[in-house]
Amino acid sequence: MSRDGERLIELVSELGTRMGNLLTDMVPPSAQVHLLNAQRELITALVLIYEHRVTTGGAPTRSGRTRPARRGTAATRTVPRRRASRVAKIPIE
Repeated sequence: MSRDGERLIELVSELGTRMGNLLTDMVPPSAQVHLLNAQRELITALVLIYEHRVTTGGAPTRSGRTRPARRGTAATRTVPRRRASRVAKIPIE
């Protein structure tokens, strides 16, 4: 992992710790557990997004994509096409 990624993780963890310390007196213990799990999932998602962008060179731009030319006009098409889903669900424990 790059140095920037490590700094990002440290920053998010520090913010989570500070928020946790502030809310300890006001939030019931069961809700604290839920919030800690949500924080862990958020940090994991942010790290994965960051690593993906770093390793792939960033998000693709619409102008950079090449598409085959469309055949026919919108008036000649009667059934709209559905986009295939590129995202797979990740099971969460």
